[in-house]
Amino acid sequence: MVKKKTSLEIIHPHAAGIDVGSRSHFVAIGQNAEDVKEFGVYNEDLHALTERLLQNKINSVAMESTGTYWQSLFSNLHQAGMQVILCNGKFTKNIKGEKSDVQDCQWIQKLHPLGLLSGSFLPNTEYLRKYDRH
Repeated sequence: MVKKKTSLEIIHPHAAGIDVGSRSHFVAIGQNAEDVKEFGVYNEDLHALTERLLQNKINSVAMESTGTYWQSLFSNLHQAGMQVILCNGKFTKNIKGEKSDVQDCQWIQKLHPLGLLSGSFLPNTEYLRKYDRH
């Protein structure tokens, strides 16, 4: 019996994965240990995170957050011109047993270039405002 290999097409070649937390954000731009870095949650930390992504020519980011801690980061990355996908945590979890934030951000970074993550619905604020006033 001949084994067949299937390959997945890379949709987002310059992609990063972010595990958003209340005290820190873990960012993976690759699968090696040196490709993962932890950033704080304050404004200066978010600017440093964005700068690191821009320096590494990242233009697409997938991030997973279970709370509301993603909002400032999302705004920062979006203003920097990046495509940002906010993923539901139940679609990114597959690691059983002991897991870490480092493993989570690397897993998100592994799935995102292949287009295997779908973003949450985020309404356009301009249209939402018009709808609300109507």
